[in-house]
Amino acid sequence: MRRVLIVGFIIWLAASIVLRCAGQYVLQPANPAGVAILLLTSFPLMALVARRICADAAIQREQWSAAGILLVMPSLVLDTFSTIFFPVVYPNMPGEAAGLFGGWILICCAGALFGVSFARR
Repeated sequence: MRRVLIVGFIIWLAASIVLRCAGQYVLQPANPAGVAILLLTSFPLMALVARRICADAAIQREQWSAAGILLVMPSLVLDTFSTIFFPVVYPNMPGEAAGLFGGWILICCAGALFGVSFARR
C-alpha cells in the first residue's frame, strides 16, 4: 500500500510540472467545449489508471478502495495549496483558471476512487 501512496505522489509531481510548463494549453476556462472534453475524458481515464495501478501493485481486490484513497491523497492535500496559491504556483495560467483547476482535480480524484470502488471479484 505504501507503494500506491508513492505512486500517487509521483503522479501529482509529474502533473504539477506539466501544468507549470504547459498548463495554459490544458486549462482554458474561456473554451467551454475544451472544458467539457477535459472533464468528460478525465473521469474515466483516471478510473482506468487507478485500476491499473492497483492491479500492477498486486493489491488484493478487497483493499482497492483503501489503495485508491492513498493514491489520491497527495493530490487532495497538495493541490489544496496549489489552488489557494494558484497565481504563484502557476504563473503561466490566468487566475480565472484556478476554479477549473480545482474542479478538474476533484473530478480526477473522483474518477480514480470510482475506478477502484467496483473491483470485479
